[in-house]
Amino acid sequence: MNNIAIGVDIGGSHITASAVDLDIRTVMRNTRMRQYVNSADEAARIINAWCDVIRSIMPSNRNDIKIGIAMPGPFDYEKGISYITGLGKYENLYGLYVKELMADVLGVSPAQIRMNNDAACFLHGEMFAGAGRGSSHAIGITLGTGTGTATHHAGTTKDANLGPSPFLDSIADNYLSTRWVVGEFERLSGKKASNVEDLVLHHGTDPIVQEIFALFSRNLALLLTDFIHREKPRIVVMGGNISKASDWFLPGTQKILRDNGIGIPIMKAVLGEDATILGAASLFTSVGRILSV
Repeated sequence: MNNIAIGVDIGGSHITASAVDLDIRTVMRNTRMRQYVNSADEAARIINAWCDVIRSIMPSNRNDIKIGIAMPGPFDYEKGISYITGLGKYENLYGLYVKELMADVLGVSPAQIRMNNDAACFLHGEMFAGAGRGSSHAIGITLGTGTGTATHHAGTTKDANLGPSPFLDSIADNYLSTRWVVGEFERLSGKKASNVEDLVLHHGTDPIVQEIFALFSRNLALLLTDFIHREKPRIVVMGGNISKASDWFLPGTQKILRDNGIGIPIMKAVLGEDATILGAASLFTSVGRILSV
C-alpha cells in the first residue's frame, strides 16, 4: 500500500471513499464505497458511520495506511476540529476533535489522517485529472448543501471560503444551495420537494420553478462576477449536486456574465465524486499543494 491512499469525500448527506493509486492518479473503482449518512445524528453515530465505510476498504496492515479526507467547512483542517454550525448538517460535531475521534475508531494514528476543504479538494482533483487539466489558473465552485469555492494558481489550490461570506442580505450559502432552491419552491408554491433533482423531475414544467432558476442564475452570476474580477482565472470549474441541473440555470448565468464583459468558460466537472476523492488522496503527494484558510 506504499503508493496507495484512501480518498474520502464527506458530503452533507453521504460519504464516498475509495483507494487511489497515487502514482497514476487513478481511483481504484473496485474499492469504491458510498453510504448515506444522517448529518443530524448524534456525533458518535456520525463518526462510526464514516469509519465503517473507510474500514471496509482498509488493508489488514494499518501501519502504512494514508487517509485523505475532504470535509466541508468551517473546519480547522490541521487540528481536525469541526466548527460547522447553522448549515443544517453535522451540528453535533461542533467543537469536537473529529480527526482524533476517527483515528481512535479506525485504530490508526491521527498523523495517518489528513483533512482539507472539500471544495479545494474538488478543484485540485479536476485540475490535474479532469476539466481543468492543462490550465494553470482557475476558480472552482461547488453547489449543493452549501456553496464551496476554491482557487487554483500555478499548482496551488486554496479554499476561498465564500460560502459564509456576506451576500445580498445574508450569506452566499443561504442563496446558492439546495435548501434555498427547495425553500423558495415551498414558499412560492406551497408544495414540497426533497432536493433539486426531485424538483426538476416532478415540477419542471411549473413556471414557478423556472422563476426560481432564473433568480438562481442571477445570484450565481453576482457571486462569480466578484470572484472572477478578484482572481482573474482562465476558467471556472463547477461541480456539486446542483450542477447536475445546470441546464436550468447556467445559460442564464453565462448570459449575465457576458453582458458584463466576462467571457471566460464555465466548465462542468467531468470526474464527478472522483475529483474530490483524488484531491483528498493527493494530500499525501508532492504534486501541487492544497491550502486551507
